[in-house]
Amino acid sequence: MVILLLVGMPGAGKEEFVKVAKGKGYHIIRMGDVVRDFVSANGYPMKNEIVGKIAGEERNKHGVEIWAKRTVKKILDMNIKKIVVDGIRCPEEVQIYKEKLKDKVLVIGIFATQSDRYKRIMLRHRPDDVSTWEEFLSRENRELSWGLGSAFARSDYMLTNTESLQKYQEKVQMLLTMLEKKYEI
Repeated sequence: MVILLLVGMPGAGKEEFVKVAKGKGYHIIRMGDVVRDFVSANGYPMKNEIVGKIAGEERNKHGVEIWAKRTVKKILDMNIKKIVVDGIRCPEEVQIYKEKLKDKVLVIGIFATQSDRYKRIMLRHRPDDVSTWEEFLSRENRELSWGLGSAFARSDYMLTNTESLQKYQEKVQMLLTMLEKKYEI
């Protein structure tokens, strides 16, 4: 089994990576879905500040790697050869995956400029997305405070998403093809 852990700031292109990977037969697990399911199951509205607050509270209460631990439980119940985990936020989460999953775990960092990411977020309209530049900056600071920059800096592979969508999809396709050959997936 190979597990690809995606790390990147909101709007960097993780979802587009996921779409390409899905087309190549990868099973997708979103850590954000684990958080949103938890928030929803506890009766809270799906708003950025609430989701972020609860995610942070759970990290404070159970450790910064709590969402990775909860996601790993899902993976251990599966019998799947190719998995992409979207939404790594800190090095401690990466460590949980590497310790608990004895398979090949690779971190893929995705970079896009701040202005590109803001524009993309304004266009996608997810229920928990920000709606102003100030909210965007606040979310950026929150995610960086969780250690996202440190996890990103430790990526095994990096992709830049600063050109057209088509060029980025081609980069993702090439990376996945290379990884499949290298690790005999």
